[in-house]
Amino acid sequence: MTPESKKLFNIIILGVSFMFIFTAFQTCGNIAQTVITNLNNTDFHGSGYTSMSIIYGVFSASNLISPSVVAIVGPQLSMVVSGIFYSIYIAVFIQPATWTFYTASVFIGIAAAVLWTAQGNCLTVNSDENTIGRNSGVFWALLQSSLFFGNLYIYFTWQGKTHISESDRRTVFIALTVISLVGTVLFFLIRKQEDTKAPGEEDSLNEILGDSSSAQNKVTRAVAAFKKSIKLSFTKEMMLLSVTTAYTGLELTFFSGVYGTCIGAVNRFGSEEKSLIGLSGIFIGVGEILGGGIFGLLSKKNRFGRNPVVLLGIVVHFIAFYLIFFNMPNDAPIAPMEGTDDVAYMVPSKEVAIFCSFLLGLGDSCFNTQLLSVLGFLYSEDSAPAFAIFKFVQSICAAVAYFYSNYFLLQWQLLIMVVVGFFGTITFFTVEWGAAAALVARGSDYSSI
Repeated sequence: MTPESKKLFNIIILGVSFMFIFTAFQTCGNIAQTVITNLNNTDFHGSGYTSMSIIYGVFSASNLISPSVVAIVGPQLSMVVSGIFYSIYIAVFIQPATWTFYTASVFIGIAAAVLWTAQGNCLTVNSDENTIGRNSGVFWALLQSSLFFGNLYIYFTWQGKTHISESDRRTVFIALTVISLVGTVLFFLIRKQEDTKAPGEEDSLNEILGDSSSAQNKVTRAVAAFKKSIKLSFTKEMMLLSVTTAYTGLELTFFSGVYGTCIGAVNRFGSEEKSLIGLSGIFIGVGEILGGGIFGLLSKKNRFGRNPVVLLGIVVHFIAFYLIFFNMPNDAPIAPMEGTDDVAYMVPSKEVAIFCSFLLGLGDSCFNTQLLSVLGFLYSEDSAPAFAIFKFVQSICAAVAYFYSNYFLLQWQLLIMVVVGFFGTITFFTVEWGAAAALVARGSDYSSI
């Protein structure tokens, strides 16, 4: 196997592993609040929104130390251990208790920070400036296939159900736990890359993730990774990209947790309201896969760089927000177990609701594939700290969004995303123009990114 084919193999295994883990976790997140609403007349008194707020809050704080953990443990083992904690969180729903639910939320927040930092490092190590766009798209398409498979199961299993029984819940979450464990095991198939640099040539990635196993060197690398994260977070490019990243955190919360809850709360959808949550997740996944596949495969033929893709993403999202505002009752995100009989500016349409799911997924893939690509390009030698900062900002904004989702009506949640999305697009454009100028100065072809 040639070095280039080995790198592509690693990217595919990375994407497939994440596909299995997030088939379980994203399906869990999509149905968690609905399942919990059906539990709240028992001794269980947890909140799916609160759990997700804890997860993303701990996630954001843990990104300060995750580069150091990856430096000491290595990216492969970091992903394996993190995957185990994802499986434990999902397994809690088999027989939920309030204290285990919130405790698992804390641990999965830590695991998520380590997992995504290691993922960013693995993606960058197996890419160069000519393949980072393709590899980001391939990884993203494989990852977001997770939305399709898990939610397809939910759609058919919950067809016609207005109440989720204990037997229904246990069957679903046992299956999701096993799927998550399969993805974790697949991380062992990722092959380590040999160092192909010329003798004497060093970079900060080798500084941070060197091969020496002595305790002193591990501590040195951990400290170096932490210092590098702090230093990078105050660079002009990273601060500008943080606005774009903040938007991806807000809309991640909306499409992965809030929107499914809204659909499941609309009584005018009749007996299909619960199964429509699964169908919504499927079409979010279709949008994500389509976007990741197209922007990955066509990245080398794109003469204009990343900006047109991001512009498409924000336009698609604004159309989705406009349609959701007209289609969904304002109190849908915070409706009680009985649901809501309110009507927005039109009679709620299942077709419009599902079309909006597709638009949400497509727009999200536009932003995330291009953010992964530009980070891998700008910080090829500092990948672990750079991706840790990316996930820090994204997750803290997701935590804030999950918190206010307990209280804010739909119109205010949509307004926040419109404002942050507009400014995030502008700041991304600014960074991309700078990246294009740097590439031209190096004598490379801009279309290669």
